[in-house]
Amino acid sequence: MSSSAASSAAPDTIVLIHGLWLTPRSWEHWIDRYMRAGYRVLAPAWPGMEGEVEELRRDPSPIARLDISQVVDHYEQIIYDLEQPPIIMGHSFGGTFVQLLLDRGLGSAGVAIDAAPVKGVLRMPPSTLKATFPVLHNPANRRRAIPLTPEQFHYTFTNTMTPEESQEAYDRYHVPGAGHIVFEAAVTNLNPFTADRVNFTREDRAPLLLIASGDDHLVPPNMTKEDAGHYQQSKAITAYVEFPDRSHFTIGQNGWEQVADFALDWAVNPESVHALPDGRRPG
Repeated sequence: MSSSAASSAAPDTIVLIHGLWLTPRSWEHWIDRYMRAGYRVLAPAWPGMEGEVEELRRDPSPIARLDISQVVDHYEQIIYDLEQPPIIMGHSFGGTFVQLLLDRGLGSAGVAIDAAPVKGVLRMPPSTLKATFPVLHNPANRRRAIPLTPEQFHYTFTNTMTPEESQEAYDRYHVPGAGHIVFEAAVTNLNPFTADRVNFTREDRAPLLLIASGDDHLVPPNMTKEDAGHYQQSKAITAYVEFPDRSHFTIGQNGWEQVADFALDWAVNPESVHALPDGRRPG
């Protein structure tokens, strides 16, 4: 159901969208926490990625066929079929998809955590180039599912964690990533028909919170700040907040509870905290 068709009832459902190189398992702690808070929580996989991590590692061919439009259309249908607009939260590319879904008129509120950039975000820090090099160095990877090595995962996702903690996260959560989606994002500002374009001036979309992690290598805070800045063209509620000293894997590293609670508190009542000053740290 679209946000324009929303009832006045408070949202009772949360839809969680995972990111690249991960599956819905990455949300396991958040699912439990939000369910204990009384919410219905849905964490659907990207289309074709419904299997467990171990299965997708053995056969990543469904991942190799994915592109941005397929994934966003998949979530659009899931959300449209709900009885009332849900809170939509996404991590990494899932945060990108949250922005695209809100732009399609869906959701009661959206939270984009360490979101890959949409069209219009021009910053490309050296750490982002290094993190995406395993995919972008070879054009043939466009139609492949590309895994990260444990060392690459540590740099890209878990750089604030110990090597032992990073290896545990890698073993439990990592799957190959859709190369085509990385290439789409890399050239989005050169493609007039890109799938990850949003209307920054739209004023009837649901409220949006953009969360950045202070030590994120893949999506450093200055990329998220630039994204948030574009939305200032609209009167629709947009907020930015940065959690310092956290990696791209902020949803799973120690202290994830603070991020999860802030995200939900904001999504339930964005009117009360939408005027966060740029770069303000929570708590």
